[in-house]
Amino acid sequence: MRTGGEPVATMDVVEASGQRWDVLVVGGGPAGAAAAYWLATAGHRVLVVEKKRFPREKTCGDGLTPRAVHQLEEMGLAAGLSGFHRYDGLRAVAHGITIELKWPEHPVFPSYGYVVRRRDLDQMVAERAVEAGAVCWLEAEATEPLLESGLLAGAIVKRKDLGTVEEVRARYVVVADGANSRFGRALGTQRDRRRPQGMAIRGYFASPRHDEPWIESALDVRDRSGASLPGYGWIFPVGDGTVNVGIGLLSTFKGWKDVNTSHLLSEFAATAPEYWGIAPETACGAPTGGRLPMGGSVHPKVGPTHLVVGDASGAINPFNGEGIDYAYETARTAARCIDDALTSGSGLALQQYQRWLDDEYAIYFKVARAFAHVIGNPALMRELTRVGMQSRTLMEWVLRIMANLLRPDELGAAEAVYRSVAALARLTPVD
Repeated sequence: MRTGGEPVATMDVVEASGQRWDVLVVGGGPAGAAAAYWLATAGHRVLVVEKKRFPREKTCGDGLTPRAVHQLEEMGLAAGLSGFHRYDGLRAVAHGITIELKWPEHPVFPSYGYVVRRRDLDQMVAERAVEAGAVCWLEAEATEPLLESGLLAGAIVKRKDLGTVEEVRARYVVVADGANSRFGRALGTQRDRRRPQGMAIRGYFASPRHDEPWIESALDVRDRSGASLPGYGWIFPVGDGTVNVGIGLLSTFKGWKDVNTSHLLSEFAATAPEYWGIAPETACGAPTGGRLPMGGSVHPKVGPTHLVVGDASGAINPFNGEGIDYAYETARTAARCIDDALTSGSGLALQQYQRWLDDEYAIYFKVARAFAHVIGNPALMRELTRVGMQSRTLMEWVLRIMANLLRPDELGAAEAVYRSVAALARLTPVD
């Protein structure tokens, strides 16, 4: 099992003050590091500013689906991933029934995933970007946009490590500073509050089943008295002696702001299957949580000289809270659009980004948002899971749809499922 170490020295290289970069990337997480990698690989001068120092913790389930693994392998990280825990699929648990579902065969994506702590994953990808030629300033925060003639031309960057404040100029900017995205909001981005927002909390526990070949999802969460709880739970084996245990719910649940997520997690951990060996005394520290914009809910994503990617753009799957794969995918496409702009000399190339997002995700996220409204009704959700858990075939379809792993020849058949979900949500406004 690979463990996080000190970042490579080149991540702190100090470039000459005042130089103009081709691209400034605000944020060194999954989306920012991936964008930097692809842009540097294309030969551009790229600066990443990351306000923390690697390795650093992030609230996450740590599970990498086949879509995420594909993007990491495309960045040349197959060997790096091999040191982490590989798993075969999903174990769904609900209503006393357990179904183990392998990842489906797919012409593009692998049929396996990995569980990698974010403190390790983010450092690995950032180092890969540096190896490709990007420069990364750690403990450096883009505090405000730098405007020239009304256009974004870079950022004011506060460097904690050096105790300096610098003006960083770049021809284009990638906004990748995460779900809260202070830099994006300074540029005018806003979350569409009609769309679902997620809330999640997770902690680590020592477990004898830390190297299970399945990630586990609890679709019918109950407290110690047997009363039903909102949301869904997960237990992801990390392979290092621990498991990642968490619970999440959506803003479509009535009264979700008043839910005590710490209570939810403690009840879920207390009622988890005994084979995990989870108990208060096996906890590896305090849990952490946060809120996530979902379903592409942040707009606008394109400006004359900037693009918004990853969590900062709301590119998180409302079906399951998955965001790392979409961070890598949106970052790669943003890098391609910026590369086109730099090589052609025309910023109009950035407009391709929104068109790609619409083509790739619009319908999928629309259906996912409809489903989010359905699962906001606990009684309906319980009935759906009760029926679904009676059929392995149906659950295999659900897994492929929720993880966005349908093969091209399956898209037609999936439309019937999509229509069913939309029909269930017909009494709830769906944009």
